[in-house]
Amino acid sequence: MRILKRKFPRSSPESRDSFHDFPLLDADACVKCGLCLPHCPTYALHQHEGDSPRGRIALMQGLAQGELDPRGSAVQHLDGCLVCRACEPVCPAEVPYGRLIDAGRTGLWRAGRRPSALWRLLAAFRRTPRRIAVLERLLLFAHRSGVIGLFRHLPVPRLRRLAAHVTRPHAAPKPGRHPAKGERRGEVMLFLGCVARPLDGRVLHACVNVLTAMGYDVNIPAAQGCCGAMDAHAGDRETAQRLVTANVAAFGGDSEILSAASGCAIVMRESGDASGARVHDVMDFISRHADALPALRPLHGRVLVHQPCTQRNALREGRPTELLRRIPDLEIAELAWRDCCGAAGSYLFEHPGEADALGTRLLASITAAPDYLVTSNTGCSIHLARLLREQGMAVKVRHPVELLAESLGV
Repeated sequence: MRILKRKFPRSSPESRDSFHDFPLLDADACVKCGLCLPHCPTYALHQHEGDSPRGRIALMQGLAQGELDPRGSAVQHLDGCLVCRACEPVCPAEVPYGRLIDAGRTGLWRAGRRPSALWRLLAAFRRTPRRIAVLERLLLFAHRSGVIGLFRHLPVPRLRRLAAHVTRPHAAPKPGRHPAKGERRGEVMLFLGCVARPLDGRVLHACVNVLTAMGYDVNIPAAQGCCGAMDAHAGDRETAQRLVTANVAAFGGDSEILSAASGCAIVMRESGDASGARVHDVMDFISRHADALPALRPLHGRVLVHQPCTQRNALREGRPTELLRRIPDLEIAELAWRDCCGAAGSYLFEHPGEADALGTRLLASITAAPDYLVTSNTGCSIHLARLLREQGMAVKVRHPVELLAESLGV
């Protein structure tokens, strides 16, 4: 491999200091066998070793050992990772790639690397419950006043792209206890997320309506905030840990914590706190307690189920296909395409060309347009919905829990 044979300048104290706690033993478990290559979306796009899992691990080893400059070209390859973790299930050595790439980016953060101005702007609004509420109001105002429409025509590509992804927001369910309807079976807690609150407001209401119809009280802690995924993946470990700690305090008790966003669920589960074992995908919970579902009414149409990377490669639960097949008259099929759609949190804004290329490849695999494309990841939902609109495909993008709510008439 080119990147392994290349001779790098020796001894970079700055790099060794920034990467002092990088898990080299985990990285050394990678034997560079290459079984991950056919499963890596960015390697498929660029055919460059630096954009493969084993190549990125080699680069991180070089940075941690002081053989590479943290301000050099290695940064571009590490930035370009989707963190889809498709390499993990196929790795014979079970290398924890997700942990490695987050640790590698932490080293780059300490060395002074920062995300774009747009990323920092979004970060400023999503880190506390009060700021998230401000973001909700701003997005509602932007739509009602026509500002979003104006942004879509400005000669500023990043603003145009941001506006294209922001559909009309819906207010999230209010914090507090939402009582069960009918016979009470227990209590669950619902995680709202940050950007998902205005963008996935309908999904969150559907969660509350389905769960209460099943006989569960739904408790929504007011003090909850962002899960910290975007900070962790950017390398800002301290901020990510602070957000995790705040959520652990907010979700006290022993009730299951349910999330409609698979990306948030996996970060909360892998937080290192004991409460992580209580975190589950909302569709996983509904599937396990499907006997409590009231009678489902018929819905008509063809549904294509998309399984996000976070659900397939990391969370490994919450597949809604069998549950949706309970809805009468609904034709259900799973999307055969298994590569990342290109959303990957803020990736669709940081790397727009690659994100659109990956999303377009996924849509090209659909032979007959369905009536619904369902997915349980907020980023995947807004990314694929925009691409479908731009391609003129009249496909409704929904969360699976929304179809259940519609079938229940709630």
